[in-house]
Amino acid sequence: MNYAKNILETIGNTPLVKINKITENLPCLVLSKYETFNPGNSVKDRMALMMIEDAEADGRLKPGGTIIEGTSGNTGMGLALAAIVKGYKCIFVISDKQSKEKMDILRAVGAEVVVCPTDVEPDDPRSYYSVSKRLGKETPNSWYVNQYDNPSNAKAHYQSTGPEIWKQTDGKITHFVVGVGTGGTISGVGKYLKEKNPNIKIWGIDTYGSVFKKYHETGIFDEKEIYPYVTEGIGEDILPKNVDFDIIDGFTKVTDKDAAVYTQELAKQEGMFLGNSAGAAIKGVLQLQERFTKDDVVVVLFHDHGSRYVGKMFNDDWMREMGYID
Repeated sequence: MNYAKNILETIGNTPLVKINKITENLPCLVLSKYETFNPGNSVKDRMALMMIEDAEADGRLKPGGTIIEGTSGNTGMGLALAAIVKGYKCIFVISDKQSKEKMDILRAVGAEVVVCPTDVEPDDPRSYYSVSKRLGKETPNSWYVNQYDNPSNAKAHYQSTGPEIWKQTDGKITHFVVGVGTGGTISGVGKYLKEKNPNIKIWGIDTYGSVFKKYHETGIFDEKEIYPYVTEGIGEDILPKNVDFDIIDGFTKVTDKDAAVYTQELAKQEGMFLGNSAGAAIKGVLQLQERFTKDDVVVVLFHDHGSRYVGKMFNDDWMREMGYID
């Protein structure tokens, strides 16, 4: 009989799926690394499990402990699934710009959810960075994950996502495109792929209101670049240690409107019911099309599932209210 011993054994080995209609005018083959096939419906399951296992191994996470993390929702889901199987409690701190569905899903898997305001500085005591750190110090027998600076984040993608993409493309991949938030995916996958072939180009998708693109190009952390934005799961107002800027060849920025519209287009044109960052990622691929030739194989990673966004990007009333559709 062929079965997984628990839900955690189903993480990884997600399919590569060709994009057909949206990219029909591009000269190259565009393939999506379809991460919603993970049990928590996102790429974050991979690093959530590795961060927990590494913390168990070196004693940071002890039996019966409480896992504490600031999350946009998906890392929390991955951590919660592992916590259920392994017997831990979870407290997740989330900003109020994240979708209601994400908060409801975290509560559905038994986590305690603390909601913080989005529109405050990272070092403000009300920010989700500050609150999660404080809870980590105050809660007995707890472990504060800190996915932004936790090296197990990028390590998970170096050990699993990168090798899968290399094998699935038979080593023919020429470009890897992915939204950048904590930086673990782009840095881990990028490191692995460049070790296999240094000519592979690694492109990050950024959003307006985030510091990544300008910092990569100039080395300047420009606070004037920072302002609230709608797109979920990508961009930052800090520089996470997991972002290895030396591995990244460039960034392209996608507007909130384009990210939302293309999230809908992926569903309507490709049958791909995906999250907000997937819309940003595929629009980023279109923005980069002049860099591709007919022999290129472009892999774009799609982070999470559309079920997290039915009240937002998949709600036409919300889209009209935001001015994204007529």
